[in-house]
Amino acid sequence: MSTPIFSNHGCRLNAYETEAMKELAEQAGLKDAVIVNTCAVTAEAVRKARQDIRKLRKANPNARLIVTGCAAQTEPDTFTKMAEVDVVIGNTEKMVGATWQGLAADFIGETEALQVDDIMSVTETAGHLIDGFGTRSRAYVQVQNGCDHRCTFCIIPYGRGNSRSVPAGVVVDQIKRLVDKGFNEVVLTGVDLTSWGADLPATPRLGDLVMRILRLVPDLPRLRISSIDSIEVDENLMQAIATEPRLMPHLHLSLQHGDDMILKRMKRRHLRDDAIRFAQDARKLRPDMTFGADIIAGFPTETDAMFENSLKLVTECDLTWLHVFPYSRRHPRRTDAGGERHRDQGTRRTVTRRRRSAGQPPPCCPTRACASGVDGKPHHGPDRAIHRDPFRHPPNRRHDYRRHDYRPDRRLSAGCVSRRSL
Repeated sequence: MSTPIFSNHGCRLNAYETEAMKELAEQAGLKDAVIVNTCAVTAEAVRKARQDIRKLRKANPNARLIVTGCAAQTEPDTFTKMAEVDVVIGNTEKMVGATWQGLAADFIGETEALQVDDIMSVTETAGHLIDGFGTRSRAYVQVQNGCDHRCTFCIIPYGRGNSRSVPAGVVVDQIKRLVDKGFNEVVLTGVDLTSWGADLPATPRLGDLVMRILRLVPDLPRLRISSIDSIEVDENLMQAIATEPRLMPHLHLSLQHGDDMILKRMKRRHLRDDAIRFAQDARKLRPDMTFGADIIAGFPTETDAMFENSLKLVTECDLTWLHVFPYSRRHPRRTDAGGERHRDQGTRRTVTRRRRSAGQPPPCCPTRACASGVDGKPHHGPDRAIHRDPFRHPPNRRHDYRRHDYRPDRRLSAGCVSRRSL
């Protein structure tokens, strides 16, 4: 083996950064190496990363194995103690060319085996930009990194640091280059996208960035926004939703739960009525708007009644795509929800399955094929309707998800978007 092998875990931002690391490693001349970009969002994500490391070491016994990503940032000792691992580098270090130049040297001293600095001291986004990551027609652009919030269930700020924004001019220039290369759609990505601009001069908002992109890049056919915090949506973004047909009518909402008490214990910034109100207001401005959402099952102190409130929220917000996952304790030194009881693992899995099966398929429209069928001919029974998120599962040659087609023969993995009528 001479060309480095990269294994990516986790979110689109991680995948974006993996592409950047490939370029940095190639420029540095790194060879005979395996790089694992880890995720830390749940304990299961960390377990899968460790499992992947063992498999990669067995398949590449003579390669240098390098671990990076959010899990490497938040718990570096976990990976330095693994016999399979040679080097652990942090989320900041992995985006610096000098790091890869050092790794490309013939000898790595013991003092360099752990390269993880304080992520909270970072004040700027990485300067390395990728022109063309995504599919043949869709590209992803990182406009923000990190998070200033401290939700009780989330470890990501400790892996990504505080919120940092990419200046609007840099974003616009990158999108212009992507359009010149033939990309028809750009997706704006980040850890806490709606906090974009808070650290920039004049503190612009995400809506300002969206309007500026659409104004200065008139040849861009489609602009899409990834996951947002609905309580932080600004007026200009709502105006863009109402007036800009090139802004795609799909938003993924970071809701997490549908019960006010649990939301308070999570230290979220919204209540259930805020989520419902936002969904209603957005649909008034854009009737074809569709929503996905993240939902956590089995949070400490969650009762059956609280669980039912989350199920009701799916209907009340008319959520089409759900990303449901069981609660995973990520702060060993923090007492979640005042130290009250946790649901056992079996219960968390049960309620997670119920939430994944909640909801209804999107309504019919002249340009969509839906669960009721095409030309009046149903694909299959409505109790088995399956819909895939076009953001999480991009189009390919065999299946165009933009048609909102339903495929009963395609199984979805845990955590993906399973749509069955109750």
